[in-house]
Amino acid sequence: MAGSSPFDQDLRASGLVAEHGSGDNAAPLSVSELSGMLKRVVEDRFGFVRIRGELSGVKRAASGHLYCSLKDDKAVIDGVMWKGTAQQLAFRPEDGVEVVASGKLTTYPGRSKYQIVIESMEIAGEGALLALLERTRARLAAEGLFAAERKRPLPYLPKVIGVVTSPTGAVIRDILHRLADRFPSHVLVWPVLVQGEGAAAQVAAAVDGFSAIPENGPVPRPDLVIVARGGGSIEDLWAFNDEIVVRAIAASSIPVISAVGHETDTTLADFAADMRAPTPTAAAEMAVPVREELHNQLAELGIRSRRNVARPVATGRERLEARAQRLPRPDALLAPATQRLDDLAERLRRGLKDRAGIERDKLAGLARHLSVPMLRQHHAGAVRDLSHAGDRLGAGLRAAATRGQARLDQAGALLRPQLLAGHLREDKRRLADAGFTSLLLQRRIAADGERLSALSRLLPQLDPDKPLDRGFARVTDPEGQTLTSRKLASQEKALVLHFRDGKLDVAVGSGAAPSRKSRSDANQSRQGDLF
Repeated sequence: MAGSSPFDQDLRASGLVAEHGSGDNAAPLSVSELSGMLKRVVEDRFGFVRIRGELSGVKRAASGHLYCSLKDDKAVIDGVMWKGTAQQLAFRPEDGVEVVASGKLTTYPGRSKYQIVIESMEIAGEGALLALLERTRARLAAEGLFAAERKRPLPYLPKVIGVVTSPTGAVIRDILHRLADRFPSHVLVWPVLVQGEGAAAQVAAAVDGFSAIPENGPVPRPDLVIVARGGGSIEDLWAFNDEIVVRAIAASSIPVISAVGHETDTTLADFAADMRAPTPTAAAEMAVPVREELHNQLAELGIRSRRNVARPVATGRERLEARAQRLPRPDALLAPATQRLDDLAERLRRGLKDRAGIERDKLAGLARHLSVPMLRQHHAGAVRDLSHAGDRLGAGLRAAATRGQARLDQAGALLRPQLLAGHLREDKRRLADAGFTSLLLQRRIAADGERLSALSRLLPQLDPDKPLDRGFARVTDPEGQTLTSRKLASQEKALVLHFRDGKLDVAVGSGAAPSRKSRSDANQSRQGDLF
């Protein structure tokens, strides 16, 4: 027919439009037949299309299919994305996000509606990406995934380090090279895509996989995980803003370092990680210390330990030697008894000799004063007396000899081998007690050394000026008296502020306190203008 368009001709060919004037002779169509014809016309006529619009009514069914609507200021079209395609999306669809959807137009006969079967969908423009990023960040922050108290300290010297990154490219080479230079470690690389469809799912699965490795299993469990990628545009880094990656990092049982992009790039993975590194190389530097520095520190600690232990040991040795010198020698224990025995024997010999000389002198004196008759008389009496004296002298000598023999026997008893052996055993017991005392001294010295080491480690923590290194200041009056309250400070005309690098004299005024900059503004100035 003249003046008809190709589309009209298609409609007539399909039987949807009857010729003019056919009247009641046209065959009637059932509703199902008409819906099927419309479906074929729409699908054959339009085929594959790309539509730009704002998402609304986003809903994910229990089957996994995604249903939504695309709209602008004048029209709305329904859309559906099947489960397999929805699982590969690089972002989470939300109401209000402007997207570009690609797919095929079709109809849904059950409701006489046309719709687009979406095969791919992407954020429309960087502004829309940033808006979506900010909404996701705020929602996850409200859940506490970025809270500071969730952050864990990194292990000082990890034995095994897990790396989640692309197996090819400069990133993994830079990390391995830097680790080898500083402190060689056992590295496990979990290869993943770092951009494009499926990248977020692979990164999240890698982080979860490292956490699932059992302790003491055939595969060593990492002590630290590095999630790394080189620089790129916001679209290139978008996988690390995906919610599944953020949640996997936050739920990891292993401390995580996020090293995505360059220093100016920031992703949501950085907020969820325990530590953020500006570059992958910096992440390797954070992971391990320098081996040479550790050697130097260990050498210094060894010198200090030996010095701290040697001093009390030397003092204890000197005290032990001084006490050992005060212990008596075995021969000195017998010397007094031997000397006493010799003295008694000498006194006995001199006594007998002196007594005999005295009696002899008396007899000679009497003989000079007596005549012959008297001498005879006296001789007879003297003989009697002498006999009696001799008897008494003999008895005395025998008694003295008996007493001397008893004393000799007593002294000899002191020199018996059994008694000497007893003395020797007593001396050995005393020496053993001295050895036990020496062992106790050594243990006491060891305990004092441990206490000294513990106090040495505690001493830097008790330094009153240590908080100054963390930005605190100590307030004193001009005489150096510490002021611990505002009331005490207000009573002074001048104050001295002690900082880490010096002092500052200030005058106390009555002016109003300056306004404080809000924490959110301060954080924003440090964070940059990503959002």
